[in-house]
Amino acid sequence: GVSIRIAILVEGATERALMPTLREFLKARLTSGALPKIDLVTCDGRLPTRDKLQRMVVNLLSGKNAADAVIALTDVYTGTREFTGAIDAKDKMRTWVGNEPRFFPHVALHDFEAWLLPFWGAIQDLAGSARASPGARPELVNHDNPPAHRLQEVFRTGSKGKAYVKPRDAARILRDCDLTIAADACPELKSFLNTILRLCEGPEL
Repeated sequence: GVSIRIAILVEGATERALMPTLREFLKARLTSGALPKIDLVTCDGRLPTRDKLQRMVVNLLSGKNAADAVIALTDVYTGTREFTGAIDAKDKMRTWVGNEPRFFPHVALHDFEAWLLPFWGAIQDLAGSARASPGARPELVNHDNPPAHRLQEVFRTGSKGKAYVKPRDAARILRDCDLTIAADACPELKSFLNTILRLCEGPEL
């Protein structure tokens, strides 16, 4: 089969850190001919909303480098109260884009860092911290103290005394991690990965 092209809209640099790990994850599950071409489209802080999002999706699905599918990955915690939760965020994005079966809205609850929390051991090592993990269900870590804040806190109070620098440390936390571990703890991450696997006709998690 011809490998398909997937455009993934993300908020910024931290999500870019996910790419090498995502590619390793897909390599382990798909034959080399089925590996997708992934275009990461960073939106510099926040995904566009309403007609701006629709225009962006239409543009990505047309033209000579057209994507076969567009996945939008937004944080539910955007610093505004745009979205009340995961279902609300996905419904709104779907409504804004309109009737387009090649568009797949996904969310990180409440922000991308939730998907790093399952690798607490790696986080403790990098930060030099013995602080206990925030719990087995990272996606329930909420608006009032979102995962990114938890990570900043662990790094700040750890013995290495370093600040958490999003793109650098996300990449370091993810470096040798198996995304299936995070997917088991994070249903939204699992759903995001399964959309990609399904588009490539691979076995789902």
